[in-house]
Amino acid sequence: MVSQVSEAVLDVIADALVDKGYILLSDIIPDYVSLALLEKMQASHDIDFKSAAIGRGIEQQINTEIRSDKISWLDKQDHTDREYLSIMEQLKDGINRRLFMGLFDYESHYAVYEPGAHYKKHVDALKGSQNRILTTVFFLNPLWQLEDGGQLVIYDECDVALETVQPQMGTLAIFLSERFPHEVLPTLKTRNSIAGWFRVSHANHGF
Repeated sequence: MVSQVSEAVLDVIADALVDKGYILLSDIIPDYVSLALLEKMQASHDIDFKSAAIGRGIEQQINTEIRSDKISWLDKQDHTDREYLSIMEQLKDGINRRLFMGLFDYESHYAVYEPGAHYKKHVDALKGSQNRILTTVFFLNPLWQLEDGGQLVIYDECDVALETVQPQMGTLAIFLSERFPHEVLPTLKTRNSIAGWFRVSHANHGF
């Protein structure tokens, strides 16, 4: 049975996106879904991880000075992935009903950061590109400690740090893709997460 996101939670998310452009949630994804996702990540024979590239299209390149994580895209045909993607679909529809953002689809990948891996400060969408509109990051790291590193740092448009997010199991960050530069600090332990983006299919969106 697919978990249902309550209308009250969708209200909270929409209000936060209007008020400050981002929100951190700790209990929106059920534990059984989180555990299944983590188990899949840890069963390396189930996922084909590849070094993550920077840039889009023909400009893609591997640059481990900028990012050194390995990724594998989620597949809606996979039972475990489908549970998570169905919750993201509910978020998409709920946000569209409230904010008329025109979110059209969602793409996401598993990301594993081995000890020493990082991702330098960047934005997920170029201003005016009208492609990636909302970023999500879901963390899958039980019993994570501050000294383990790997925090997600979210900055404002003046490069002032707004949030330093522990990559703790069950935490979901949602933020406007064009507006917030962010980085992953070097990790001292293997760090697991799912990064995703809600996209639009045309330029007409707003709230």
